[in-house]
Amino acid sequence: MLRHVTRKAAGWLLMIAIATNATYFLASWFLDPRSNYRELRPVRTEEQIDRALAPYNLDPRVPLVHRWWDWLTSVTLHFDWGTSPTGVPVNGEVGYRALVSAELVVVATVLSVVIGVALGVHTAARQYGWADRVTQALSVLVFNIPTSVAALAVVFVAIWLNQHAGLHFLYVAGENSPDVQGLLPTLGDRLLHLILPTLTLTLMGYVGYHLTQRSLLLDTIDADFVRTARATGLTRAQAIRRHALRSALIPTAASVAFSVPAVFTGAVITETIFGWNGMGRYFVQTISNNDVHGTVATAAFAAALTAVGAILADLATVFLDPRVRVS
Repeated sequence: MLRHVTRKAAGWLLMIAIATNATYFLASWFLDPRSNYRELRPVRTEEQIDRALAPYNLDPRVPLVHRWWDWLTSVTLHFDWGTSPTGVPVNGEVGYRALVSAELVVVATVLSVVIGVALGVHTAARQYGWADRVTQALSVLVFNIPTSVAALAVVFVAIWLNQHAGLHFLYVAGENSPDVQGLLPTLGDRLLHLILPTLTLTLMGYVGYHLTQRSLLLDTIDADFVRTARATGLTRAQAIRRHALRSALIPTAASVAFSVPAVFTGAVITETIFGWNGMGRYFVQTISNNDVHGTVATAAFAAALTAVGAILADLATVFLDPRVRVS
């Protein structure tokens, strides 16, 4: 197993290196850091702008290959991903925003998977019952609601609850309150700010796992190995839980592993509405601000998460499928 994981990790590391370097060239060709200076007053000449970009390894007068080599050397030897055109270190931005996104993504992903899989198992075992029909209709309805609409609806409901309760216990914007001090009060304030964005991401995320898990379980619930398990004396619920669910969880586990990178960098709407400065907003800002180094670092971060997700998906498959474990 260790040798298999090592081989997979080496292959993904090579792919990350190739994709990241290709992203650097593409970002350098299509993004123009000089445009950030052209709207400043007093007006600067092109030569002044180029000189201002030189300390950040963004001077367009320097050949692209030379800039790439300096950037690659800095990343390889010092793990320094460069500086934005405004002089902000990329390492600090990515590190901070990754932690912010992790607070949202980890909790929301766990809740989405638990709720979605539990609903899928419950409804598949009671196909066409009232619970199956109601939850399916609700999930299809939520699936067709845009994320922006769902997030705004959560905000309006929170404001209504705050007003009628006479308390400000649901925070609709920001990551924390600026006037809170102390470890425990800060943690409590942070958790209160997490409630609404986590609820939104969970609401939009559980639907896919519910509908997918229900369909996968229905495909295996009457399979030969499940009927054989029931013939040994297991009840229907025991056969589903011990055998059918184990097989049906394999695609879901792979889906969860590969969805984490997308949620990390793709929760732009939720982060924007609730005022969280996570990786999703940072990725959009790097492109709009023509930040070559920030764009490349974000792409590398997403590629690394994809590699981790792929390895975790393989491990989950080995754990859930004894045939793979034996081979």
